[in-house]
Amino acid sequence: MFFIEAKRIIAVIFSALLVAISLNFFLINANVYASGFAGAAQLVSSILNDHFGISLSTGILLLLFNIPVFILGWFKVGRGFTIYSIISVFFTTLFLELLPILSLSNDIILNAVFGGVIAGVGVGISLKLGASTGGMDIVAMVLSRLQDKPIGTYFLLLNGIIIVLAGFLYEPENALYTMVALYVTTSVIDMLHTRHEKVTAMIITHKADDLQQAIHNKMVRGITIVPAKGAYSKEEKNMLYLVITRYELYDLEKIINEVDPQAFTNIVQTVGIFGFFRRE
Repeated sequence: MFFIEAKRIIAVIFSALLVAISLNFFLINANVYASGFAGAAQLVSSILNDHFGISLSTGILLLLFNIPVFILGWFKVGRGFTIYSIISVFFTTLFLELLPILSLSNDIILNAVFGGVIAGVGVGISLKLGASTGGMDIVAMVLSRLQDKPIGTYFLLLNGIIIVLAGFLYEPENALYTMVALYVTTSVIDMLHTRHEKVTAMIITHKADDLQQAIHNKMVRGITIVPAKGAYSKEEKNMLYLVITRYELYDLEKIINEVDPQAFTNIVQTVGIFGFFRRE
């Protein structure tokens, strides 16, 4: 158990390093903005420096923006998710302060694409392990529960504000290049981890009762158990069918590996659901 958690923390720290590299080596000097709170911190840092002569780094602003969000997440989202998100943001801030701000290329498109790819890998790793790289995930989850709207709506809103301000306060081209970076980041995240709000898990197992109990000990999710039979082996098995949020995907994978490592699991994107789905 200790080894698994240590491995998870190391991976989260590595993802924080990637996000910091994306910002300091590619995006900041090119005035191309990242997604979520990192992009918001980057934009505010540029505005304070260029228009008010106040020098406040992106890393410090990122940490400040996240403090109230962590408090909200602790009570509304889940302590495990919030703790790993705190680790991620702390090390992202640390690396942003330690790493120099460089211009590896004068080509803005190259900066937008490579910065977007590296940021996408960093965010994707954190999400895959049940954490996040900033507070927008937490804010979006809470608002989604209150307003009953998809999480993607709030990501789109914040990133839209960043794009508009980038175009208004700087060159209009900066807004277009920011759109390129955001598209690349999202595409990479989709390859590593789903950004859909909900996913459906279909688990074929010999240990349906044990697995059902273990899942219910960790999550409050309805499960449908369906009899199944192997076409080749003719073995009698069961299929557990359940819908979860993407933030619970790491926990589900961990439970399955502990209870029945031989289980076959298929995860599919869930576009929409009708009927009761517990939001808390």
